[in-house]
Amino acid sequence: MDHTSSRTSNGLLLKKSLGQHFLHDENVCRKIVEQVTLTPGMRLLEIGPGGGAITKYLLQLPANEFKAIEIDAEKVIYLKKTYPQLDGKIISQDILKAEIPFEGRFSIIGNFPYNISSPILFKILEWEPQVDEVIGMFQKEVALRIASGPGSKVYGILSVLMQAFFKVTYLLDVHENCFTPPPKVKSGVLKFTTLHNQFEIADKRRFIILVKAAFNQRRKTLRNALKSTVPAEMLSGPLMDKRAEQLAVADFVALYRQLLLHGKPVGLPASLQDLH
Repeated sequence: MDHTSSRTSNGLLLKKSLGQHFLHDENVCRKIVEQVTLTPGMRLLEIGPGGGAITKYLLQLPANEFKAIEIDAEKVIYLKKTYPQLDGKIISQDILKAEIPFEGRFSIIGNFPYNISSPILFKILEWEPQVDEVIGMFQKEVALRIASGPGSKVYGILSVLMQAFFKVTYLLDVHENCFTPPPKVKSGVLKFTTLHNQFEIADKRRFIILVKAAFNQRRKTLRNALKSTVPAEMLSGPLMDKRAEQLAVADFVALYRQLLLHGKPVGLPASLQDLH
């Protein structure tokens, strides 16, 4: 065995390349699953079930449809053997390349691999029109950043993007000793509840480009940070005297609407995944 992997007590291979840290604290597992909002006929997707720490509790929920997506072939074999009721419910694929898993609305839960947690959120933004709720485990520093508000030093791109489409709630801290192997960072669990696109953002990619441009030079005023992204006629007004971290989500939406009004062509990638 090389230095990039190790085994758990039940013989599962932990692969550092996939950012695998298995949750073993049953109390924490139950607390996370208890946060799922139960609705009639609900559909539920688990991202990265790994060794099935929360899967076994999710299978007890009255979900109309349950699916789990897992890239690690060894874990897929283990899950099918350990939980026969998962037969036909595991998508053996990279979440970042996956098609939307259900036709109707659904919820998402997972102990997200920390090395791809941001790309996973961009994937969720892509699926947002059908997503009711997300409960996810993140590195605590990242979770606090996503949940932070304007004026905070850690308020940034993901804060604005996720809060534009979801109500973001910080649920609980998770100590590193709750995992095998223990990560070098603390963890936090977030809950995202859909806002049903209350800001009526139809062109999500253009909104993302605007927010990223504003924060990419966060020490500069918006007038300077956005001068190569928006038309010159948008660079006046009181908002332009502020820095990105001072703007509320609604302020970014107002700028987005101005951008649409002025109709400046912005090169748009084919997928939100290309923007993360």
